[in-house]
Amino acid sequence: MKSILFVTLLLASFVAFGQNNMDKHFRVYSTVQGKEISLDDIVEDAAKANVLFFGEEHTDSVAHYVEFTLLKKLLIRYPGKVALSMEMFETDTQPVLNEYLRGLIRERNFLIDCRAWSNYKDYRPMVEMAKANNMDVIAANAPARYINMVSRMGLSSLNRLDASGQSHLPPLPIDTATGRYYEKFLKIMGGHTDAGGLKVYQSQNLWDATMAWAISQYLENHKNMHVFNVNGGFHSEEKLGIMAQLSKYDSKIKMLNIASVSGNDLTKPGFAFYNKLGDYVVLTDTKTEK
Repeated sequence: MKSILFVTLLLASFVAFGQNNMDKHFRVYSTVQGKEISLDDIVEDAAKANVLFFGEEHTDSVAHYVEFTLLKKLLIRYPGKVALSMEMFETDTQPVLNEYLRGLIRERNFLIDCRAWSNYKDYRPMVEMAKANNMDVIAANAPARYINMVSRMGLSSLNRLDASGQSHLPPLPIDTATGRYYEKFLKIMGGHTDAGGLKVYQSQNLWDATMAWAISQYLENHKNMHVFNVNGGFHSEEKLGIMAQLSKYDSKIKMLNIASVSGNDLTKPGFAFYNKLGDYVVLTDTKTEK
């Protein structure tokens, strides 16, 4: 009861979102059912999934509100069975993140040592809710220094790391996805296929594989849990990226994904245009009052 009460109070105190009446700035669609649904419907569907991915646009304030609301609802619906996984924290910062969640270190030290993103304020409500409710938070992303290393020297450079460095990454070698994911990446890169572009693509695969590995290891050690993973949309759209890598690590893991798309006119949502992105599509208009 105390846990649920805290969640309710935290939502009520979420001033920035509350003032903007965020609920009118998004619509939710089920691509499977072919109709609009509610966030509560997603929460109920999560009963059949080990992992629920939320693919966001990092600067979308409405999407951040939806993430927080979903996490709150998941926590209430599945008490003690929900973990939060985040691209926003890197695997080597997991001990620091754990220390903060346990109340051992100050937030100031946590933010510095966890190399918090510049827009951490957008994710802070979820972390604070996790802290108050003894919820695990998975630091899922690959350390930026290794992403940069691969983008310069390729995946083979990871073999030169010592055991300590490799402990923050999935088992080597990292699988490089081909097919549709590579085609999408090339489109973003403007069609560049030179050696430099290939190395950048390899770093993308390391990114995805590390998040997938972090989730798979958590689920291996924490049975019957529901993991809510927050990541950039490209990493989980069309069930590629992280989701494809996770299937390789454990084909038995059941997954659902949400694709959040901003800048829409919600009076004419055009849901069908986004059908291939995920099991659910969240459309946001982002025209919130400041």
